[in-house]
Amino acid sequence: MTLTASSQWLFPVSALYQTPSVQCSGILLQKELYDRSKGIEFLYRLGSTLLLSLSTMTTAATWYHRFYMRNSIEHYPKQEIAAACIFLATKTEECGRKLRDVARVFAAKLGNKDMSDIAIEGKEIENIQNVILASEEALLEVLCFDFWVENVHEYLIDLLEDWAPPPLQDYAWSIAHDSYRTPLCVLFTPRIIASACFTLAQMHSEGPSAAPLDARISTPAPSATLPTPPSYNSTSPNPIQDQTRFAANFFSLTESELKSVAEALTILIQFYASQDSIPHVSGLADIKPPTMSPSYPILFGHLNPVADQKEK
Repeated sequence: MTLTASSQWLFPVSALYQTPSVQCSGILLQKELYDRSKGIEFLYRLGSTLLLSLSTMTTAATWYHRFYMRNSIEHYPKQEIAAACIFLATKTEECGRKLRDVARVFAAKLGNKDMSDIAIEGKEIENIQNVILASEEALLEVLCFDFWVENVHEYLIDLLEDWAPPPLQDYAWSIAHDSYRTPLCVLFTPRIIASACFTLAQMHSEGPSAAPLDARISTPAPSATLPTPPSYNSTSPNPIQDQTRFAANFFSLTESELKSVAEALTILIQFYASQDSIPHVSGLADIKPPTMSPSYPILFGHLNPVADQKEK
């Protein structure tokens, strides 16, 4: 993706307070981000039932967040846009699914029913198909047919293949998956997000004695950038003392990029702090955010509207 193509879809964190949902519909930002997260959960459920690849689902999730940077969630229900993103992604990612099949899965998930209870044809399925097509049209208008998306997991794979013990791999993959439940994909590049996911997973996997996040994303001291004499005692290309800043070193992150990683880490920690229970990442909410991250209000809150119970 070129800089020009990607930059139009990257926003400062302050832009979250200027979304149509907040500015035009008067929805609290915490409520909007909660609804977006629920919409991504619904999107993942649709994609999993349709047996779609991870890249197809994360592409759809990225479009979902882009859409709501320019439209209000009040006017475009989250489940309908999620379905439209999935249906469009099956076409651009060359893993096409029939509109009728997407509509049936939509009906099953929305109504918390088994697929065997959903008619193959009928007025209900026809209506849902029309809703998905109308939502897709609105989505295409926002995207301006700019479908190209780079996914966080593509960059994460590079990190994990170079060095990562099994527990770290599992944590990092899960955090990257969860990152799409936040608006990170419209705030930072995939390389920055992958660095944040890996760094958070690395600290979590190392336990109570782990080095703090500040040490993992700090600008290296001048002496660290100077050539060092060869050592005949080390047989590993990744000595333990260098692994603390593994992601930062691997991607050769600049000082400005390290600040972006700090922001992404803070947002991820805030997100986990707002969740009642996510077993695979328990303890992440207790990690202290990096001090180099700018100070801004809490983006995520403990929200659990009764109306959302039917989506679970």
